[in-house]
This record gives sequence, structure tokens and C-alpha cells, in this order.
Amino acid sequence: MDKPYLLGIDIGTSACKVAVFDREGQVMASGSGDYPVYYPKEGWAEQDPEEWWTAVCGAIQKTLHKGGISPEQIAGVGIDGQSWSAIAIDQEGKVLTNTPIWMDTRAQSICDRLNEEIGADEIFKVSGNSLQPSYTTAKILWYKENLPEIYPKIYKILQSNSYIAFKLTGAVTQELSQGYGLHCFNMREGRWDGEMCRKLGIPMEFLPEIVSCDTVVGTVTEKAAAESGLLAGTPVVAGGLDAACGTLGAGVIHPGETQEQGGQAGGMSICMDTYQADPRLILGFHVVPGQWLLQGGTTGGGGVMRWFEREFAGYEREMEKKTGQSSLDQLNEIAGEVAPGCDGLVFLPYMAGERSPIWNPDAKGVFYGLDFSKTKGHMVRACMEGVALSLRHNLEAAKEAGAEVEVLRAMGGSANSILWTQIKADITGKPILVPSSDTATTLGAAILAGVGVGFYKDYEEAVSLTVKETRRHMPNEENKKIYDQVYATYLKLYEHLKDMMKK
Repeated sequence: MDKPYLLGIDIGTSACKVAVFDREGQVMASGSGDYPVYYPKEGWAEQDPEEWWTAVCGAIQKTLHKGGISPEQIAGVGIDGQSWSAIAIDQEGKVLTNTPIWMDTRAQSICDRLNEEIGADEIFKVSGNSLQPSYTTAKILWYKENLPEIYPKIYKILQSNSYIAFKLTGAVTQELSQGYGLHCFNMREGRWDGEMCRKLGIPMEFLPEIVSCDTVVGTVTEKAAAESGLLAGTPVVAGGLDAACGTLGAGVIHPGETQEQGGQAGGMSICMDTYQADPRLILGFHVVPGQWLLQGGTTGGGGVMRWFEREFAGYEREMEKKTGQSSLDQLNEIAGEVAPGCDGLVFLPYMAGERSPIWNPDAKGVFYGLDFSKTKGHMVRACMEGVALSLRHNLEAAKEAGAEVEVLRAMGGSANSILWTQIKADITGKPILVPSSDTATTLGAAILAGVGVGFYKDYEEAVSLTVKETRRHMPNEENKKIYDQVYATYLKLYEHLKDMMKK
């Protein structure tokens, strides 16, 4: 094969990742590039898409160089990205303002007003999702009400992956899986709904044409080739939502199969071939044609451990210099010495408000049950258990919505922790399979490119060649009994504290 490789790009919250894969899904080389999240006011969280592009170009060059890969060997490029961006560009393609990201809740009052004026049920009926400030919809309307000098210049609103596709090819697109960010998107039919656009006050001309995720939207331009190190003329597909690409990269392509997400955010994605919406959960199209994903999306995932390590692991970082053992591995070790249930210490992982299933931007992180007997190990394990309890909360909401889950397929950095993955199996009572977790998301993006350019015949072939199981965790029944009681406490804590959490 004269072009034996595929390149996947992942626009994450704290960094972009780039990986080059061969036909069997082996990583030939990978690289990353960091960029900040800005928090200018309480409830605000935004990023500069231009910084994404700079990071992507640097990461591509590093990756190709590191792997000794020639740009001529890349058969196609796929891109996945974080959800619910609202990237406003003008007619020249210039970014007009930083984009609020999925953690941003500044537009709560706009949602409250529209849910009242249009009717929350009416909005849900069309879009399959409740109107919340973290989605794209309210961010566009926030621009309208708060940025009068910028709003008239808006030509199109793009998502994270479509912005990188635009920078690579010049094509302005919107693919199916990110449509769920807008409540004027008809979730049954996968098209824009003109009537709901009018009711919400979103101009239809802001919305790019919808394409399927594996559509080749264009090829790398001479300018993008010079900036990124890719070969001009390389095909680029539309790509998709990071969670959906991770779901594909974890091998979830059939109804009932479920991905468990362990990136910055937590949650799960259940593959379905019928429309099943629930206001507590998130519904979107899968990147695989003909399928939906019923999702739980939480603010507390691997990011909780990143926060804990940053703020409380100074000692472990010093030890890492002496022993070479990473600070996160050391935290894992001390958490492993603590019994399931943390001797009564319970953590609510609502570190940036919370998304599904409680949808409360004012929700706060809480440690309950501290006393002088508790150690750092208790706190670390409580963090892990709290994230797993939020996963169970979402799975139970999905079960009530009619989506029963048998097995979870884990992905993301936290799937590297054997302890954390076992805790999730014990708390949910579900077996967890771990494919190559670190690369599932970029692999999913690369598979889309592979199907789009004919590198793979179809998704069945792509998954059978590329997705390999590395570990399997079975739930421990004794631990599950302990965790059933912890879960009851977890639910009660939020119920008792939620009124105090209001700003």
C-alpha cells in the first residue's frame, strides 16, 4: 500500500493529541500540544480556537518527525473534538471571539427564559435534549445579547472538529454527531429545523450544511500544508464528536454496546439503532451511520484526579524525581490500601457544576465524612469512587429510559488505572473491557478517515482489524454490596445539599 497510514487528530479540553495508525490500528507515532482554558469570570470557561490550530500544527510535525513518517504516506486525516463549541467566524474565516467550551454555564438565564417562552417540552421534542447552558445553542444567543460589536460579523458557527477541518481544507461544514449541540437540530431526522431556529432566534445562515462523519470534505490546502507539515492534497473527512469517536475506537458499533469515558470528563455512550431520548441524558448521532448514542456526560472524570494531583501531590512529584514512579501511580498505590467505601468518606465530583443526570451548573464538589483517621489515600480513593458513582447515576437514568447496558468498554487515561477501572466495575455491577484506552479517540477519528477514503471496506472490517482487548474487569459482588450503601448516601447528600449550592 503506497499510503499505508491514517492520521487522527483529537481536540481535547487541555491538549490536542495526534496519532498515526497503520491498517491494524497500531500507533506508529503520536504527539500532543497543550493550550489553556481561560476562566475570566465565575461560570465562564473558554478557549481560543487559533491556539488549537497552532497546537495541532506543532503536534503533527512532531509526530511525523518522531515516527520517521513521510507526509506522502498518509492516506487520510480524521478529526474529533470536544463538544458544544460555538466558534464564530467571519467571511474571511477569522475567529471573532474565544469560544465558551462545554464547562461554560454563563448562559443559564437565557436557557431559563427560552424554556419558559418556547416550552422545555417543545424544545426537547425536536432536539431530543433539554436546553442547558453548556450546549452550543445558548452560547450563540449569549453572543447576540452581549457582543453587539461581534454578532453582526458572524458568518458561520463551527464546532471544534469542523474548525480544524476548515483550517486544513477551507471547507465550512457541520457533521451529524455534533448536531446535538444545537436545539434547532432535528434529532430524529438529522437535519436543521427551520421553525425551531426561528423560535430560538438562531439565523439558519449561521449553520453549515450537515454532512456524514466519514464524508471527505476537502483536501489539505497549500497554506495548511506549509503550516502543518501534511502533504497538500491529502483527503480530510468531517470527523466527529470526541466521545463518539472514542466510542468507535473502543469498538462500539452495534446496538447495546457501551463505551465508558475516562478522559477529562466522565460518563458513558450507549449505542442504539432507535430514537430513545430522556431529558436527564444526552442524545446524539453516533459517527457510525444509522446509530444514535444515548450519553451521560459528567464534569468529573479523569480531570478530578488531575486536579487532585496538581493541588495535593507535591510530595509524590518530588518522589517521582528520585524513583521515576509517576505521581499518579503513587496516588493509585495509596488509594489501593484503603478499603472499598473509604471508611465512610464520600465525594461528590461536581467540580464544574454538573451535567447529566442532575443538570445543575451550581452543583459543588463535596468531601463528606472527613475525620482525623482519614488519610491522603482515603481522599484519592474517594475521588475515584465519586466519579464511578456519577457513572452509575447515569447508567441508572439510562436504564429507566429503556437502555439496558450489559458490558462497558473503557477508554481514556483513567482506564490505565487498574484500581479505578475495578472500582467502576464494582460500583456499577458491570463487567468492564479495556481496549487500547489511550488511543481510542484518535483511533476513532482515523477509522472515519479510513472508511471515508476506502482504506477500510466498512466499520465492521475497521473495528475487527484495529480494536484489541487488553484487560477485563469483573465486578466483585462483596464490594458491590458495600457500594450500594455508599451510592444511597451519594444520592442523599446531593438532595440535602443542592439548595445550599445555589449561588
